[in-house]
Amino acid sequence: MSQPHTRTSTPGRHAERSGHTEHPEHGAGTVLALGLGMLVVAAAVLIVLLAQSAAMAIRAAAAADLAALAAADAARGITPGEPCAVASDVARRNGVRILSCLEGPGNSVQVRTELDIHTPLGGATGLSRAGPPP
Repeated sequence: MSQPHTRTSTPGRHAERSGHTEHPEHGAGTVLALGLGMLVVAAAVLIVLLAQSAAMAIRAAAAADLAALAAADAARGITPGEPCAVASDVARRNGVRILSCLEGPGNSVQVRTELDIHTPLGGATGLSRAGPPP
């Protein structure tokens, strides 16, 4: 009744199917483009994370500078209060917390701060030392 199917393609080649071409690399450009697109997106995300970390580090350093200056003024008696308590108050108002506050020789103060906000790359810290002019 029905006749057996015979191949009409040449040896080593795939028989042509409906909707498909004979090229085995068909669609490879799409896969390559998707891979490159994903690489670009990953690089953009990494750049954004690094930029955010840099901005947070600058913010933590600025808060440490302000806290150290306020503490040094308190140590010299220019403003009222205990130097480290003043530094802690200034740090809190700038969105950071004090990790350490050390009063040094000559009414100098060293303050280390950490930003309250953390990123996937970690927290941002700042270190500053202030004292009377030389």
